Amino acid sequence: MSILTHGLDQTFRAEPPARISEARKAQLKHIALQAVGLLAMGSVLTALIALRTAIYVWHLPV
Repeated sequence: MSILTHGLDQTFRAEPPARISEARKAQLKHIALQAVGLLAMGSVLTALIALRTAIYVWHLPV
């Protein structure tokens, strides 16, 4: 038997997918919502900085 195929003749035993508890699902959902909120606040802050910069540049003397 080849070294490369050694052990491949055994049947593959796939483990059943692990179930996630309801408490863990709620915790992950809470973390995901916090992350979305943080990204939304970051994008609003970026937009405000860009607007302020555009107004500043607009009022520069030419």
